Amino acid sequence: MFLPRHGVGHRISPSKINYRANIYAMKKLGVERIISITACGSLKDEIRPLDFVVVSQYVDRTNHAREITFFDKGIVAHISFSHPVCQDMGDLLYATGYEVGKSLRIKMHKGGTYINMEGPAFSTLAESNLYRSWGMDIIGMTNMPEAKLAREAEICYSTLACVTDYDCWHPEYEKVTIEMVIKNLHKNIENAKKILCGLIQNLPKERTCACKDALKNAIVTDRKLIPAKVKKDLNIIIGKYI
Repeated sequence: MFLPRHGVGHRISPSKINYRANIYAMKKLGVERIISITACGSLKDEIRPLDFVVVSQYVDRTNHAREITFFDKGIVAHISFSHPVCQDMGDLLYATGYEVGKSLRIKMHKGGTYINMEGPAFSTLAESNLYRSWGMDIIGMTNMPEAKLAREAEICYSTLACVTDYDCWHPEYEKVTIEMVIKNLHKNIENAKKILCGLIQNLPKERTCACKDALKNAIVTDRKLIPAKVKKDLNIIIGKYI
């Protein structure tokens, strides 16, 4: 399955994407693994434009106008999210990218923290320097609450981040322009496709990670008190537990 999160022709702003509907649709279609391809800015000198980062952590700085959970009406669930990406898939994604990158001269970075800003404007210089002082590695606008919803839906999630710019902190790249971002994004697209083709061929048929059972002990609401409509609406997510 392929889903352009911004819509065909890039018509939907990051803040207006219906992340919950997207993940629900993936679950309904039987998707068990999601590889998020995302453009991002670098907050570290050694992570250069046109590099790739296999993300290991996220920091959410959105304003929560976005729908961030499936469990907000009549049912409560608390998922474990200390390690927000599927480690099995992340390891395989990096290994595949590393091998593909040898011939394409792609630099892969294993691990890194993605800070999710609200957007759609890029960072101020003060914000960019603040995020750097926190030790953040890259910055983007879309992976939250995507990763969180995927975990609630028991779907493995991993991010292949395509670095397009240095945000605005770098003295040699002080101004981020959309022309710069789009130019580098197009350069990364073909390389990302090659990495994905290699990854998909190497994915094991069966999942052995904890992602597939993320809700096993997470639902705390008394089963007798969950509204019938909620049970029906969320059946594809909670059906095996309710």
